[in-house]
Amino acid sequence: MKIRVGFGFDVHALVSERELWLGGIKLEHEKGLLGHSDADVLLHAVCDALLGAANMRDIGFHFPDNAGEYKNIDSKILLARTMELIRSKGYELGNIDATVCAERPKLNPHIPAMKKAMAAVMNVDEDDISIKATTTEKLGFTGREEGISAYATVLITKE
Repeated sequence: MKIRVGFGFDVHALVSERELWLGGIKLEHEKGLLGHSDADVLLHAVCDALLGAANMRDIGFHFPDNAGEYKNIDSKILLARTMELIRSKGYELGNIDATVCAERPKLNPHIPAMKKAMAAVMNVDEDDISIKATTTEKLGFTGREEGISAYATVLITKE
């Protein structure tokens, strides 16, 4: 069995008049994330980690932010296509360990719904997805509530 590890990171600015999408679910918040797509930083970090683990470059290579077809796209579609890409090379997800950094909204109550949404899109068991939430103790752009960042590590396997 071949085992590979990948790491992903993403960040988007928080702005008014945008919906807040994280982990494939919509959260009620006065601001949302700015981006070409729905700007779901968690799903983008996971896509980058998966693509990196499979040595398939990054999310921007496969889904460029200057392509009209991806304007305002639901990042769950990008995640599903990323799974198709890695599976085309014979890889399957082992597990995901992800962390989202945000001062607000509080994310812990939403983690079960995020795991459920991601597992459904990826066609994997919810137990294969770990999502953690943290703040930056009011430090930096995250602490000032200017943006949200996410980190993801994945393990993929090939028989």
